[in-house]
Amino acid sequence: MKSTEAPELTHLDAANRADIAELSARIVAYQRGREDEDRFKHYRLTRGVYGQRQMGVHMFRTKIPFGHITPDQLVALANISEKYTNGRLHITTRQNVQLHYVKLNDSPAIWQELVEAGMTAREACGNTVRNLTASPLAGVDPEELFDVSPYVYAAFDYFLRNPICQEMGRKIKPAFSSSDRDSAFTYFHDFGFIPRLKDGRKGFKVVIGGGLGAVSMVAHTAYEFLPADQIIPFMEASIRVFDRYGEREKRMKARMKFLIKDLGFDRFMELVHEEWPAIAHKSYTIDESLVPQLGQVPTDNFPTAEAVHPALYNEWLKTNVRPQKQEGYYAVAVRVPLGNLEAEQARLLAGVIREYASDDIRLSVQQGMVLRYVPPSALPHLFNGLYALDLGLPGYDTTADITACPGTDTCALGVTNSTGLAQVLEQLVRDEFPEMVSEDDIRIKISGCMNACGQHMAANIGFHGSSIRVGDRIAPAMQVVVGGGIAPDGRGFIAQKVIKVPTRRVPEVIRILFHDYKAESREGEYYNDYAERQGKRYFYGLLKHLGDTADITDEEFYDWGQDEDYKQEIGVGECAGVSLDVIGAILNDATNKLTAAGRSLAGDAPADASYHAYSAMVTAAKALLLAEDVKCNTHIGILNDFQEHFGERFAEIRDFKSYVLRIKGTEPSPEFAADYIADARAFVTKAIATRERQLDKQVVSEYYKA
Repeated sequence: MKSTEAPELTHLDAANRADIAELSARIVAYQRGREDEDRFKHYRLTRGVYGQRQMGVHMFRTKIPFGHITPDQLVALANISEKYTNGRLHITTRQNVQLHYVKLNDSPAIWQELVEAGMTAREACGNTVRNLTASPLAGVDPEELFDVSPYVYAAFDYFLRNPICQEMGRKIKPAFSSSDRDSAFTYFHDFGFIPRLKDGRKGFKVVIGGGLGAVSMVAHTAYEFLPADQIIPFMEASIRVFDRYGEREKRMKARMKFLIKDLGFDRFMELVHEEWPAIAHKSYTIDESLVPQLGQVPTDNFPTAEAVHPALYNEWLKTNVRPQKQEGYYAVAVRVPLGNLEAEQARLLAGVIREYASDDIRLSVQQGMVLRYVPPSALPHLFNGLYALDLGLPGYDTTADITACPGTDTCALGVTNSTGLAQVLEQLVRDEFPEMVSEDDIRIKISGCMNACGQHMAANIGFHGSSIRVGDRIAPAMQVVVGGGIAPDGRGFIAQKVIKVPTRRVPEVIRILFHDYKAESREGEYYNDYAERQGKRYFYGLLKHLGDTADITDEEFYDWGQDEDYKQEIGVGECAGVSLDVIGAILNDATNKLTAAGRSLAGDAPADASYHAYSAMVTAAKALLLAEDVKCNTHIGILNDFQEHFGERFAEIRDFKSYVLRIKGTEPSPEFAADYIADARAFVTKAIATRERQLDKQVVSEYYKA
């Protein structure tokens, strides 16, 4: 076993030094039996370390706001992957890079090398504000009103390590679109922002409470125009409401979309505005100079060159190359099949990019990347360089560019092999429908389970992993959905479920749906409009015979890429909060939050200090309630139940809920924070003493979720 002792860190900033040292220490504590497994799991998730399907190894996720990386960072990621993993980078639909087959003891060293390359893994997983995504053309999009990149970066920076979003009931996913085309898919995010100008003032259309997954919902419009300096205050106030009122016990009901549905949109917004007095910044002006540096932009003086494959090059020019708003330059999209780059391939790609593009690379939700500031004379040279690396495929973001999550390759939740199916379908499109390599009427997305990491519910034609029992055997299957995605005019659609079919029959599903659309759609009719016009029953009728397993063959019990009967092996996902069953440990958490409150107050951050103190009181109250077997699935429930069960024992606090919620309507001044922390310290101290008088008692782990 390798040592987990943190390496020399003095050259790093204080926050990252603390993160790496803490990760190293807690790995040691966990491995020596001094820390509960579920509690450690909750901790490591917020540090980007996620359990993998294979025993003994982990997936390590980076957090890359708006998918921006540089050639140097790409090389650093390649070196890390070769040194500590299987030597492969995986680009995700969240504009992130994931590393697989990581040993837990190597994670502090990986974190250090990420930090040295200007990246982080903090809050890449877990119940936090996840990676903030954005249109990959932001900053060069001819249709944009202004560049959203600095706004995305400012929001990322503001919420990183912010106390309000470290232990929520579930994750928060924000997205920023560069234009009304909504290429960032804001309509299915917890927060979505689309640029607006009003009387010469910059702002955003704001949508909230969207989501994919088993129950998909389109986001509500919170504002048609919110001034740019108000977007971070609005996010903070909304996250406070989500943290306090959001479900924590029932994982599948714990997203913001369900809270808004339960409360009602108007009531949710009322609660948001009630939080406004307590937030640190009523206005938060964003520095628009926070844009990626371009490095040495190539000049348009490359010698004439012939493409190594002229026909493919011409197709590539049509589908992968777009003029920028900066005259004389092009943005070039790179298709990365299944989002996978081998280490040496990535290093060589970085060299190609340095020569023919700027340093500003953007990873995309299509699991590819967009290069920027490519001059016209560089295009054939760039194509030749990409072609040599097997990255010169045309058809970026077209029907031939199929998105797929890792599925059963590495994910514990995977039900079927989404990557194997994606490869089969891409080959089918090229072989049988070559004209669709350059068309984007239909986009296909595949998830290995219903949780939508492959974003299947945002696809014109989508699939998610499932299974079908046939007698005493189980066949791998795919749920077919139709009619999701973004229309050319920016309308967002959630797909409709149609039918479940054995996964080996999915190619025939594609053939039937393609031929049907070509034969029955009206001139110029967008696929989702066609799907709505025909209706779900129509598509069920088209595909019904494929769902009939009366004549299923032995081969159909094999998943793609397998040569033996399918075995359904579904693990436990780690995206939600995890459990802890030791009351003393929960009270210790409350004490740690008080310590954090004191540090924040000393650091001139009274709003953060107050929120740490709030969390300390809620956590201590939760511990006492759990000790008496009272369920704690929301913060607001804890505040209500504590008075009923412990009011007489804490008679000095007349109304516990009001006592704690003073934070909600009070300006976070240093004076208020100091008094509030003192009250929290007194309460936690008494809670600990109360616990010591109780019997040593454990609780059902499910109850810990609040």
